[in-house]
Amino acid sequence: MSRIPDTQMTPEGPAYEGRPLDRADEPVVDQGASFDVRTLVSRRGLLSLVTLGAGAVALAACAPAESGATATATTTPRATASATPATPTASATASASSAPVALPAGEIPQETAGPYPGDGSNGVDILEQSGVVRSDLRSSLDGGATAAGVPMTLNLTILDTANGDVPFAGAAVYVWHCDAEGRYSMYSSGIENETYLRGVQVVGTDGVVSFTSIFPACYDGRWPHIHFEVYPNVDAITDSSNAVATSQVALPEATCAIVYADTAYSSSASNMSRVSLATDNVFGDDGGVLELATTTGDNATGWTVALTARVDTTTTATAGSMPGGRG
Repeated sequence: MSRIPDTQMTPEGPAYEGRPLDRADEPVVDQGASFDVRTLVSRRGLLSLVTLGAGAVALAACAPAESGATATATTTPRATASATPATPTASATASASSAPVALPAGEIPQETAGPYPGDGSNGVDILEQSGVVRSDLRSSLDGGATAAGVPMTLNLTILDTANGDVPFAGAAVYVWHCDAEGRYSMYSSGIENETYLRGVQVVGTDGVVSFTSIFPACYDGRWPHIHFEVYPNVDAITDSSNAVATSQVALPEATCAIVYADTAYSSSASNMSRVSLATDNVFGDDGGVLELATTTGDNATGWTVALTARVDTTTTATAGSMPGGRG
């Protein structure tokens, strides 16, 4: 057998550049795939692969981190491949669910204080009584009766529109509403001497006031609602004419239907069947679009009612006309 050009004889047989030939009687170009692979991985090829690997590491080190990455995420060991999807971390879930809250499209509408404000504008005045600044409205101030009904937390966010919709910190918010039978303390027969479901809170730096109460009934002639007045500060509440906004919170129909299945609200369901947001004599002009609250919860643990109200102190405050309604 004649030696193939450019080959050398080794103890293992003919070789090309130190690599044994798989087919000793065939040219180098016909040695097959395994020999070709060994030829490509020469010392120059190996040097190129090492350089490429180092470049890839450098690129990975220079790549920007994901905006949602946390310190916990960066120290978590790499998981092995699995058919089961990885469970999101708590921090990732929180980031995905967070979103800015949209502001109402306009100033909270000025509405009537109604026939039963208890602010001194038509006789009785709770705002001059000791203890009116409180968060729990369920009992009367003097230790009298406690209103029964489905628990409710009312959260109002008050924004100062005249100053760029910042929280109206320091403002005082007076809230009042009817009980589970549709009666107003200080006015309705049998509870003229009670002061429950009325009280004042001062707006904090976050713009929020929170009250513990019961869900109000639907009485004949009105959509279910909660009254509130906003005063520039707590010292101003002794004169109702100091209010910079008077408005109402409209309660969502679906939530009301659930609450009014409770036996404490004996006539509310039938009363609500005869009125709507469109026909209500307060919310009917626009369907209560800026006054309709959001709600979460249930009858057993209670409901959270929330509304954001933009108050413009540069406009003239007016309580409007008093509607009818039993109360």
